[in-house]
Amino acid sequence: MRRIDVIYQALTELEFPDKGISAFKLSDYLKMDRANVSRYLNQLCNERRIRKIDGRPVLYCLVREAKPDNRRNQSHSCLELMVGAELSLQISIQQAKAAILYPPRGLHTLILGETGVGKSMFAEFMYQFAVESQVIGEDAPFVRFNCADYADNPQLLLAQIFGVKKGAYSGADSDKEGLMKKADGGILFLDEIHRLPPQGQEMLFTFIDKGYFRPLGETQKLVPAAVQIIAATTEEPQSYLLKTFTRRIPMTITLPPLRERSLKERYLLVEEFIRTEAKRIGTEVYITKSALTSLLLYDCPHNTGQLKSDIQLACAKSFLNFKAQKRDYILIEQADLHQRVKRGLLKLQEKREEINDLLQDKGDILFFYQQEDGGLSEYVSEEDYGSEYFYDIIEKKLNKLKEEGLYEQQINDILNIEIENYFKKYLSDLPAKFRKEEIAKVVNRQIVNMVEEILTFAQTRLNKEFDEKVYYGLALHLHKSVERIRHGAKIYHPKLNLIRTQYADEFLTAIEIARLIDARLEIETPLDEIGYLTMFLASDCYQIKSREDGKVGVLVIMHGQATASSMCHVANSLIGGEYAQALDMPLNMKPEKMYEQAKQKVLQMDAGKGVILLIDMGSLNNFGEMLREETGIRTRIIDMASTPVVIEACRKTIAGCSLDSIYFSCQELSRYRIQTNTKKQNYNKFLIITACFTGDGAAERLKEVIQKQLNSKWGIHVAPLTLLDHNDFFAKVQLLNKEYQIVAVVSTVNIFIENVPFISASEILAGEGIAKLETLLSEEQEYLKIKKSLRTHIKSAPVETLIEDIRKIIRRIEQELNLLISQDVKMGMILHISFMVDKLRNSDSQSQSVFADLPAYCSQYGKEFSIIQETLKILEKNYQIHITQDEIAYIVRMVVENSDSV
Repeated sequence: MRRIDVIYQALTELEFPDKGISAFKLSDYLKMDRANVSRYLNQLCNERRIRKIDGRPVLYCLVREAKPDNRRNQSHSCLELMVGAELSLQISIQQAKAAILYPPRGLHTLILGETGVGKSMFAEFMYQFAVESQVIGEDAPFVRFNCADYADNPQLLLAQIFGVKKGAYSGADSDKEGLMKKADGGILFLDEIHRLPPQGQEMLFTFIDKGYFRPLGETQKLVPAAVQIIAATTEEPQSYLLKTFTRRIPMTITLPPLRERSLKERYLLVEEFIRTEAKRIGTEVYITKSALTSLLLYDCPHNTGQLKSDIQLACAKSFLNFKAQKRDYILIEQADLHQRVKRGLLKLQEKREEINDLLQDKGDILFFYQQEDGGLSEYVSEEDYGSEYFYDIIEKKLNKLKEEGLYEQQINDILNIEIENYFKKYLSDLPAKFRKEEIAKVVNRQIVNMVEEILTFAQTRLNKEFDEKVYYGLALHLHKSVERIRHGAKIYHPKLNLIRTQYADEFLTAIEIARLIDARLEIETPLDEIGYLTMFLASDCYQIKSREDGKVGVLVIMHGQATASSMCHVANSLIGGEYAQALDMPLNMKPEKMYEQAKQKVLQMDAGKGVILLIDMGSLNNFGEMLREETGIRTRIIDMASTPVVIEACRKTIAGCSLDSIYFSCQELSRYRIQTNTKKQNYNKFLIITACFTGDGAAERLKEVIQKQLNSKWGIHVAPLTLLDHNDFFAKVQLLNKEYQIVAVVSTVNIFIENVPFISASEILAGEGIAKLETLLSEEQEYLKIKKSLRTHIKSAPVETLIEDIRKIIRRIEQELNLLISQDVKMGMILHISFMVDKLRNSDSQSQSVFADLPAYCSQYGKEFSIIQETLKILEKNYQIHITQDEIAYIVRMVVENSDSV
């Protein structure tokens, strides 16, 4: 028997007719908490099974004879009792009344408004007004349906609304009545009507015109119905709805967003929501003035729906304190508010006058009591009063944790997490709208939904946000991992112990996530797989997210008394700031001592983006891997570093470049450059690299998607690689680069490979990534044609090497000048610069080009001139030529006159 029925039965046993009994006596009789008893008594009042007798204490007695609810027969209708009825909702309410009262059976209506403005509740109030006004009977149905629930299956969507004839489609094994028929004599509310396909809209406006409809698959039988349609959408009607449909909806009502409603209305909404929670809890609720001010002023993009959820969250946290600390009162304080709500106080300065006018007669603590009437609260839906209250759930978990012997702080931490997770579905905390439809094409929908839940939990637990790349990457990874686990395939994580120690918080969270996965999918997640889950949660360490204000640290370590210091002094002086730091290593110093100094320095310098080490030789070469293992900080090492290399590292870190970007730029200047594809013999073998943490999860799935889309036309090769060890990853890339032309790298996390475009997994799954790959492949084909053509014209330099050097120069120009150079212009630049190099290697100075009015042009485009001159130095060095100012000016003109700013 439900608790509410137990309380009702006890009331029948104890109560004297019309005398009543208090909540205290009932709780004592049943040995139940008084607050819980009071809540259920209030619910019984709402259901009109019992009634209250005002006084001290309040008494409750059975309703002997059913009495009609007269609340809505007062001078004000239900619509007029809404918050803002005389302010922002005045026009909307007048329109709603007209739509309901218009003879003979009202006007079909479309309600417009952003998410959370209360469209569903407004439709329900329109229905209640129709009952009050006796336009429809008290037993007339109000049927609500969200078209988005079946948007993935148009046939099933239409069947839900109009019904279906047996055999209409696969799975329709019997005739079924639709919601249209169930709403006969009442109102059918269709939410998110923009998700209704054109066929459904046509069926709907046919019903509006004729008064009858045909179930799906029916060719002869016509079903009549007297139904008023109320539809709602968050979208612009002209963007998604047929004009033939919207023409048949005579009434359009727009509900204003919360930001357009007055502060007074917002206060009344806050009051309404807190009173509702007071009723649910069964006791009074207090709130501090500062907390109330935050609720009144914070940015609430999801409108009244979010405001309600944020208040519920605050009430749940204060209820936990009330129970756990055995307080005598429930008090909402600033600490109980969500972080975004707390930011509302930052707006107090600009809104101080309005707040003072609104709260001038209020104290520092405001008091809200439970509503005494039995009517439906304006923003409370039936699901708010389910068979078990959320506050009961909190209390049960609290008692259970106490029985397990946990400390009070541990209990509070656990329950606060669960409370916030309970409300996450309302609060929309994920930073981007994840495109579920795209990922669901290649990943099981159960996995997709579970990943969203996992990241929501991890976001709260770790106090960090995850972007779309993590969402897609984790979904692809889990899809493959679950298959492996179910087939008994072994999962091995070679760095599990390191992951456990470096990312302890993420590892513990991953354990909790694994329990969720096991329960949902009925599998047993191995410990090694938990290591991979940890890596996704610690994804900022794998270049997914860095502190916005952080830059890569530059640390110079050299043998000698002042070698490193001198180099840093020169670099910092030229750059104009203290960007490089030095460690000098006397020749008699032991490497162990220098290593400890380097470790402390790296820990001190790291700002979230890693540290690049510029060294000379010897044992210092081993520091990078050791520092990475012990500190968890990403490091890169450039050996045989010179002063120009230090200057280049500083210049790049000022620009906010990533660690890998700085690393490759420094290698270009250092003695040992990365060898690109200049020695490859077969240039028409194109390769796309896919990468993930394991190399056989998301990477394999991405490979399948890419090959399916591109192989028939391009015949490309796809290599899935693991990102577990960055050094190993780049070593494999170098090997592949000797055999193939690498077109792009596709990964679940950001990976930087010099001169190779990066495309995220989310772009591939959404479709635009495939288009990018096709563009890149087309460009590579064009480069092949140019190489073949130039081989017969240029004899003074290896064409393949020359063209690759020029392509690097063009990429760097785009990066440095923040420009986008079109493909046609790039081809022209390659031809121009190739012939220029050939001419300079074969001609004397008298045959050099002359640029008209060179000084004026250099003055006008000084920045562009300086940067392009710097980028061309690689050609001067590699081909022993001198590029004159006139030649540089021609290239500058090609760039500035044929480029677009990014």
